[in-house]
Amino acid sequence: MREALAEAAFQLFMERGFEQTTVDDIVARAGVGRRSFFRYFPSKDDAVFPDHERCLADMRTFLADHPGGDPVARVCDAARLVLRLYATNPEFSVQRYRLTREVPGLRTYELSVVRRYEVTLASYLRGRYGTSRDGALRAEMIAAAVVAAHNNGLRTWLRSGGEGHPDAEVDHALDLVLRVWTESGQVSWDGHPADAAPAARPDERTGADDGGTESGTGPGAGGDRRGGGGPGSEGGDGDDVIVVVAKRNAPLWRVVQRIESALEDD
Repeated sequence: MREALAEAAFQLFMERGFEQTTVDDIVARAGVGRRSFFRYFPSKDDAVFPDHERCLADMRTFLADHPGGDPVARVCDAARLVLRLYATNPEFSVQRYRLTREVPGLRTYELSVVRRYEVTLASYLRGRYGTSRDGALRAEMIAAAVVAAHNNGLRTWLRSGGEGHPDAEVDHALDLVLRVWTESGQVSWDGHPADAAPAARPDERTGADDGGTESGTGPGAGGDRRGGGGPGSEGGDGDDVIVVVAKRNAPLWRVVQRIESALEDD
């Protein structure tokens, strides 16, 4: 019944226009009473987007069923559920896109639906990042980035009239989100900055600069970087020896930065 009402409503919207179509028109076309319509849809606006409630429920289930792994990759995959929804019926998706461009009220409604997807993704990410530093802020930013990337690719496909498949556009946009948030040191799986080194123990702090990496300390590094250091140094020949201690997943640019800084200090 829900699908029949939505189909009748959309046919009338395309034939007469959204504003010119009433709920009475819709139920007459579907051959049911007004009570049946309002059992499924609070308003005729909802009949334009009959599938998003189910998609939101599917997204929540998908996220709940995958509590591990990279959270950014997981929310990107969750966004693809929406893409699949649109790609299932390209003709309807394109017509709805054009209708929402023509009716300001539907555009506002669509934005509210988009916001609900964003809230769902952010809620999942907050749960993954827990109480980590700026975890809630990262959750909101990543969720917004994923939704924006997905919608950019999807709308590019819709504006083309639904030609081909939207996977390529959306995948390209979501891959950019993944590169920004997981490969550049912005955030690690546990929500901590990927380039943050662990706090040094008291016996490791001698000669440390700001804690990100350390120069001139650790095994094999003497009190003086200029020769006479640890095993293997050519003591007294004037060559610079730099020993850097860094977290395993620290980005290379930060390690290089520390080395350059140590050399400049000389």
